Amino acid sequence: MKKRKIPMRKDIVTGEMAPKKELVRIVRDKENNVAVDPTGKMSGRGAYITLDVDVAKKAKKDRTFDKVFETKVDDTFYDDLISYVDHQQARRELFDNGKA
Repeated sequence: MKKRKIPMRKDIVTGEMAPKKELVRIVRDKENNVAVDPTGKMSGRGAYITLDVDVAKKAKKDRTFDKVFETKVDDTFYDDLISYVDHQQARRELFDNGKA
């Protein structure tokens, strides 16, 4: 059986390459609205961040998405991002441990 290529993306906070499934896409649309894109299919400029709470907190501290998207991003977005990443990280740990 042919081995499938794993799509890789760069985490904008750490600068490390990781498999796309281990990252979450953040998107800015034409109206400069910034949102989490769990499906990875929303239209707009996208950037990826690792599903790690510490990385999300660092993004908030450094205002990473303000710089990447060249727009003012509300603190509420960063708080929502941290809670989303925390939830996804907990789900991943719960279900990955169940497989082993």
